[in-house]
Amino acid sequence: MFPDVRLRRLRKGKIRNLVCETTLSVNDLVQPIFVDEAINFPVEISSMPGIYKFPLSEVAKEAKEISELGIPAVLLFGVPAFKDEYGYSSFGETDVVQEAIRRIKAELEDKLVVITDVCMCEYTSHGHCGIIDFETEDLMNDQTLEILRKIAVSHARAGADIVAPSGMIDGMVGAIRGALDLNGFNNVPIMSYAAKYCSSFYGPFRDAAQSCCSFGDRSTNQMDPANSNEAIREVALDVAEGADIIMVKPALPYLDIVYRVKTEFGVPTAAYNVSGEYSMLKAATSNGWLDEKKAIYEVLISIKRAGADVIITYFAKDAACILK
Repeated sequence: MFPDVRLRRLRKGKIRNLVCETTLSVNDLVQPIFVDEAINFPVEISSMPGIYKFPLSEVAKEAKEISELGIPAVLLFGVPAFKDEYGYSSFGETDVVQEAIRRIKAELEDKLVVITDVCMCEYTSHGHCGIIDFETEDLMNDQTLEILRKIAVSHARAGADIVAPSGMIDGMVGAIRGALDLNGFNNVPIMSYAAKYCSSFYGPFRDAAQSCCSFGDRSTNQMDPANSNEAIREVALDVAEGADIIMVKPALPYLDIVYRVKTEFGVPTAAYNVSGEYSMLKAATSNGWLDEKKAIYEVLISIKRAGADVIITYFAKDAACILK
């Protein structure tokens, strides 16, 4: 007796490619860029080998290199020279992200989609994502919304193509949508960090952005890793408030959430392959425990297979070279 069904028949040569169910393209990728106002030359981030912070003088050059690899978009994070309790360096016309947007657009015009992170943690002296009541050490939600409105409008005014609120502040999408529309930016989409978990995988990012909390943590505004249904509630709220793209962050520990979001809502869905995931893989490959190119591809195809339309990853440049 021999098997009637032999699945190995479909795993040979060109036949394998013909029946491939999931395809990873460079068009799926977004490369994050850190822009540091206080440096004069690129500085490698010690906890993220191969990833650099760039001065304003170098950001357009980096963006051009990314664009020439075929990557369609970047996500900008700013590190200001000055921080205070209220994040006032986040929304000025000449602040770090606003200036970075203008320099990239002057160099590349519309050849690259510029997405901007809209949050306060990189700009506050205490590292929290909003205005703090220092008597109670609580984040004041509605006062924070006023600052987020200003940040989003300032980014749009500088030329951002998409704004991405990341603080998980209740009502942030509705507040930003209203502010953008009121100021004539009704065509600027919002990519919301709708299901952002309170994760241990953000450590290297906080090192890069100098955004560690000086007290407490972000557990009241980021999600409990144990919760799945809550993510669906968060996404539903953001879609109702006007989010155009929904994000799940991190990616690998939450592929089930990516799948649920895409299946239940059918909206454009992004997943953020975060700094800790990047550094973990880099550590393994640098020790020879994994094949780097194969591991990068396997990680990214798993995110795509789960349902992500957009993959934000520090591996974007590497992946673009692999895919070519």
